[in-house]
Amino acid sequence: MFIAWLRFLGLIAGFFLSAMVHADNIQNQIIQGMGPGTITIIGEDHRQPESTRFFESIVSGYLQQGKCLIVALEIASSQQAAIDKVIEGGAEVTSIRISPIIDHPAYRAMLGDLATLKQSGSCIELIAIDADLKTSTRRDEWMAKILELKAGEVPILALLGNLHALKKVDWDLEKPSPYVAEILTSLGHQVRTFPQVWQEEACNSHNRLLPSTCADAVNLINSSIISLLNAYEYKALDGVVDGVVLWE
Repeated sequence: MFIAWLRFLGLIAGFFLSAMVHADNIQNQIIQGMGPGTITIIGEDHRQPESTRFFESIVSGYLQQGKCLIVALEIASSQQAAIDKVIEGGAEVTSIRISPIIDHPAYRAMLGDLATLKQSGSCIELIAIDADLKTSTRRDEWMAKILELKAGEVPILALLGNLHALKKVDWDLEKPSPYVAEILTSLGHQVRTFPQVWQEEACNSHNRLLPSTCADAVNLINSSIISLLNAYEYKALDGVVDGVVLWE
């Protein structure tokens, strides 16, 4: 009985180790493409704890190379001073105003961890890029403008809603409104996007990266994102996204 129990524990440990290695492989694939001048957008469904942990692991994995990184978040630019104060250790993350659509405990925890990375000597800059409610400029135009100004040798990694990660949309509209990724791509920037899709509503601990050439990736983007828009479904994802992170 004891030996059987040990075997069971071994199987469980092996499963979690395999999942961790698999996740690390996904992160490494994303990190490898984060060269100078690139803008990488990780898309998400808001308020998903595994999303912020996944994003944070990409940040920390990249910084372990001893390189610099700009991290962009979907927080109003008016909160930049508050974020800077948190980064400097002069305030708590609770002092930052975040939209209730995005705000959740894991997001605040991520902000605290990013501040700790900065305070421990990592070369990281945290920027708030969303438009304020009082801003007349359309949100995607505002975010693209901020990222355009920050684009340079140091790569940018952004965590934004999935819609903002689409580099091309076949709109069924006369006057379409392009999203952040499409605006930046049209300006000639090297934009890489990886929306995250959840297969079920319950919390998921396992993920895998589907290449944009995969038929399943096309179906997932159509069913989870394009179905929300007044747009035609994709037949292929070439020039749309660079991969889909599937949580299952």
